[in-house]
Amino acid sequence: MKIEMIKQAGGLFTPFNDMEHEKTIRFKTGELYSVEVKHTRNYQFHKMVFSFFNFCFLHWSTDHITSNDIVKQFQIFREHLTVLAGYYEEFYNIKGEIRIEAMSISYGSMEQADFETLYKDLINAAMKHIFKSTDENTYNQLLSYF
Repeated sequence: MKIEMIKQAGGLFTPFNDMEHEKTIRFKTGELYSVEVKHTRNYQFHKMVFSFFNFCFLHWSTDHITSNDIVKQFQIFREHLTVLAGYYEEFYNIKGEIRIEAMSISYGSMEQADFETLYKDLINAAMKHIFKSTDENTYNQLLSYF
């Protein structure tokens, strides 16, 4: 399991956001867990990209969510938006059909410059597929991500 964490004063690591916190609920206090630590790319930019994913998801989910598993729904939404932005790989299943999967946007698999290009492409995909017609308030919020 991968959980995005932030180092706080005193050496404490805390979940990056509420969705990451949800992943830690099943852990028991006082138990020992092995953790692999990797430094992510530009933290502020990374935070802005995921804020954009959240904004898009909240706008989209008001009409589409029927499941109680919001974390899983968000993950799938994020992958689909990444595919719509053009960042995917094609695979063939056993029936010979093409399966499309989002490329990894993890720190180890994408350089910062590529991540910045991805962000621009995500905005274009969101404008085309999620924010086709929107009210002025939502449009103004959307502009804050440019």
